[in-house]
Amino acid sequence: MIPNEIQITPELIAEHGLSPDEYERILELIGREPTITELGIFSAMWNEHCSYKSSKKWLRTLPTKGPRVLQGPGENAGVVDIDDGQAIVFKMESHNHPSYIEPYQGAATGVGGILRDVFTMGARPVAAMNALRFGQPEHERTRHIVSGVVAGVGGYGNCFGVPTVGGEVNFHPSYNGNCLVNAFAAGLADSDKIFLSEAKGVGMPVVYLGAKTGRDGVGGATMASAEFDDDSEEKRPTVQVGDPFSEKRLMEATLELMKTGAVIAIQDMGAAGLTCSAVEMGAKGNLGVDLDLNKVPCREENMSPYEMMLSESQERMLMVLHPEKREAAEAVFRKWELDFAEVGTTTDNLRFRIYHNGQEVANLPIKELGDEAPEYDRPWVETPKLAQIDNASVEAPANLLDSLHQMVAMPDLASRRWVWEQYDTMIQGNTKQRPGGDAGVIRVDGSETKGLAFSVDVTPRYCKAEPIEGGKQAVAECWRNLNAVGAEPLATTDNLNFGNPEKPEIMGQFVGCIKGIGEACEALDMPIVSGNVSLYNETSGEAILPTPAIGAVGLLPDVMVSVGNGFVEEGNVVLLIGEQGSEMGQSLYLRDILGREEGAPPPVDLSLEKRHGDFVRNQIRAGAINAAHDLSDGGLGVSVAEMAMKSGLGADIELPAENAHIAFYAEDQARYLVTCAADKAEALLGEAEKAGVPASKLGFVTGKDLKVVGHGSISVAKLRSAHEDWFPNYMSQS
Repeated sequence: MIPNEIQITPELIAEHGLSPDEYERILELIGREPTITELGIFSAMWNEHCSYKSSKKWLRTLPTKGPRVLQGPGENAGVVDIDDGQAIVFKMESHNHPSYIEPYQGAATGVGGILRDVFTMGARPVAAMNALRFGQPEHERTRHIVSGVVAGVGGYGNCFGVPTVGGEVNFHPSYNGNCLVNAFAAGLADSDKIFLSEAKGVGMPVVYLGAKTGRDGVGGATMASAEFDDDSEEKRPTVQVGDPFSEKRLMEATLELMKTGAVIAIQDMGAAGLTCSAVEMGAKGNLGVDLDLNKVPCREENMSPYEMMLSESQERMLMVLHPEKREAAEAVFRKWELDFAEVGTTTDNLRFRIYHNGQEVANLPIKELGDEAPEYDRPWVETPKLAQIDNASVEAPANLLDSLHQMVAMPDLASRRWVWEQYDTMIQGNTKQRPGGDAGVIRVDGSETKGLAFSVDVTPRYCKAEPIEGGKQAVAECWRNLNAVGAEPLATTDNLNFGNPEKPEIMGQFVGCIKGIGEACEALDMPIVSGNVSLYNETSGEAILPTPAIGAVGLLPDVMVSVGNGFVEEGNVVLLIGEQGSEMGQSLYLRDILGREEGAPPPVDLSLEKRHGDFVRNQIRAGAINAAHDLSDGGLGVSVAEMAMKSGLGADIELPAENAHIAFYAEDQARYLVTCAADKAEALLGEAEKAGVPASKLGFVTGKDLKVVGHGSISVAKLRSAHEDWFPNYMSQS
C-alpha cells in the first residue's frame, strides 16, 4: 500500500476540478483511495485543458487530412509539406486565464509554450502571430491588461528572436473579466526529420532537459479549466514565469541534440508539466513510465512530489533517449548550460509509477490517464436563428465621409500600429510584409524565391449571432487574406475559445462553430492540422463571445510576386471583385454608428469564396493585380480607406445612387478590392467574366483625398490621423 499523507475529502476533490462521478471512476480504476500526488495527477490529466473531454467528440468531425499534410492533430504541432523537402510546422494555443491574472507573464509564457511546441518537432521557429481580445476600453482593468499582454508578447518573442508577422486585437464587454491571448508559431523543418512524442522501447532512459523545476504554475492547467469568480487575484501563484533567454538556449540545444540521432521521442513540458509530458509519451507508445523525483533538477528546496509533478515551470522538455548516445546528448546540453538529468525509464507494464525518497508515491494506469481520459457528450441546443436586417431600417449618416472618419477611429477598426511596433517584426531578415496588411509574408530561409504567408482571424459577433456561419466565415476570411497577397492557402490551425460547456446554449455555440469550420475547411481545401480548445472562459457567469480563432498558412512560389493592400500609384483602376454589398446584419456600421448589435450575419457561400479567391490569386501571380484587400469589418468603405491610408494616395469612387451607405458599409463575404494599371483593367474584367466572377470598376487612384461621387471628399491625411491616433491616445491615459 502507498501511504496516504493527506486525507482526501469531498472539498479537496472539488478543489482539484474533479466531479464526484470522476472521483468514483478513479476509485474503480485503482481500487483504493488515491494519494494527494495521485489526485493531483488525475486532476491535471482529466481537466478540460489537457483531456478535451467536452470537445473530443466534435473535434473528430474536422477534416485533418490532405495531400500536403505530413502530421495532423495529436502531436505538439501540425506539419505541412511546402515542397523541396521542406515542411512548415505550426500551431496556435491559448493562455487566457493566466493572462488575465498576471498579464505580462501570462502572455509571455503563452508565447514561450507555443514556440516549444514547434521546435520540439524539430523545426526552427520563423514566424509568430497572436490573436488578442480585451474588454471594453472604458473598463477599469482593460488598459492595464492590454499594456501587460502586449509587453509580455513582445518581451518574450523579441528576446527569443522570432518575428511577429501578423495578428489581431479586438475589444468587447464580454471579455471584461476574461481576456483572450491566443499565440501562434510556425517553424521550418526538413520534411523527413520530424520528431514525435510517442515513446518506443522498453528500458529506455527518460531524460529531463532544460531549466530547473520550481513552484510556479502549480495547478495551472486545472485553473485554466474552470470559470473565474472574484478570486482571480488569489490564483496568481498558478501563473508561470518565463525566461526567453533560457528558451533560446533550450531551442538551440534541442535542435543540435536532434542531429545526433539520440532522440527516440520528445515532448514539451507545458500544461501539467512533468505529469502530462510523461503520461502522453508513455500512453501513445503503449508503454509504462517510472520516474524518480529525487533526480529532478529543482530550484527550490523541499519540493513535494505533488509540487514537482504539477509544476508548470517553463523552458523544460522530456525525452526518451537511445541509451548508447546518452553521453553525446548530455554533452550538448551541458555546453548550453542547461540541466540534463536521467529521471526515469520506460517499462512494459502500462503503469505510471513515481518514487520519492525511495518510496512509491504514485502507481496509476497510464492509458486511462492519457488517451483514455473521460469523454463527455454534453447536451447542447441550437442557437436561435436571427431575422435578416431590413435595410430600410438602417439609417443613412448625415454625411457619408464623416461617418467613415468616425468608423476608422473606432476601437475595433483603429490602427494596431501601437501594438505591433512593440514586436520585432524584422528579425531573421526574411520578413516581406509586416503586420498591418491582410497577411504577414516571409521569405523561406535558404530559398531565393519561395515565401510563406500567415493569417489569423475570426469575427466573434458573427459566431454568437449564427455559429455555423461564423465558423465558416473565420476560415473564409483567412482564405481571403492569404489569396489577397497571392499565396496558395495550405492548411489551418484553430484556437477554440468558448464559455462553460456544461451550459447547453454555450455547447450549442461550440457545436455550430465546429460544423461551420469543418464545412469551410473541406470546401476550401484547408485541413485543420493542429489546435487548442479553451473552455470555461467565463467570469461570474458571464461568458465571452464564442471566439474560434483560425490561423492559416499559405505558400508563395515567388515571394516577390506577392502584393500589398495599399494603393500603388495614381491612375490605377480600383475594382470590386464580388457583388455590391447588401448585408448589414451584425455590421460594424450598425453597431458602432447606430448602436444596434442585431440581425443575422452575412451568409458565407463557400463555392463563391473558392472561385473568387482562386481568381484573385491567379491574377496576382499573372501580374494583372498590383494591390488587393479583402472586404470584411466595415465593408467597402473601410477597405477603400485602409488602402488609401496605407499609401497616402486618394481615390475617386462611385457608389449606387440609392442606398449608398448600404453599399459602402455592408459586410457581404467573398469580396475583394483590387487595383490594376489602367491598361490592364479591361483584360482583367474579361478574365473575371470568363471565370464567372462578378467584377466592376469603382473608380481610380488619384490625389490625396478620398472622393465619393455625390458625397464629397475627405483628405486621406485626416482619415489617417484619426485611424492612427486612437490606440496611442488611449494607452497614454492614466
